[in-house]
Amino acid sequence: MSTNATPAGSTGPASGTPGSVIYQERLWPNFWIWLIAAGTAGAVIFVLAPISLTTGYIAAAVAAIILVVLLIVSAPRITVTEKTLQVGRAQIERKFVGQVDAFTGDDATAQRGTELNGTAYMCFRGWIQPVVKIEITDEADRTPYWITSTRRPNQLVAALSKRDSQ
Repeated sequence: MSTNATPAGSTGPASGTPGSVIYQERLWPNFWIWLIAAGTAGAVIFVLAPISLTTGYIAAAVAAIILVVLLIVSAPRITVTEKTLQVGRAQIERKFVGQVDAFTGDDATAQRGTELNGTAYMCFRGWIQPVVKIEITDEADRTPYWITSTRRPNQLVAALSKRDSQ
């Protein structure tokens, strides 16, 4: 049986799963997301300036810190080790990983939309266009596949296709 969707506080590849890391990626926000966060924090100055300019600057600094922390904490990690695959908070043993396919362009859009199975595990980021679809072969798991955004779809597919260590 697989260890799907382990809770956020549980151990994962970085904290005790045996095996070396074959592939790792962090889905950081694009540059324009950081600009929007900076603009939002800066807008706080204008909102609070009629009350007090000093209060506006302090609130903008606090808003900037909060937004940066939220963007950093919410960036999921994809980790492939010899024995496990972890996407965001979900983790599964690699022996339950079936066919892996990369999609870009219109195909990626279709996989995230019209072709999407509602019972699949999804880890999307709107600022990352390519996706990888990972078939789950565990009969005890009702999730047919995982689909995740990735900036390096071919490398992720290659890492998941390596079967020599299993």
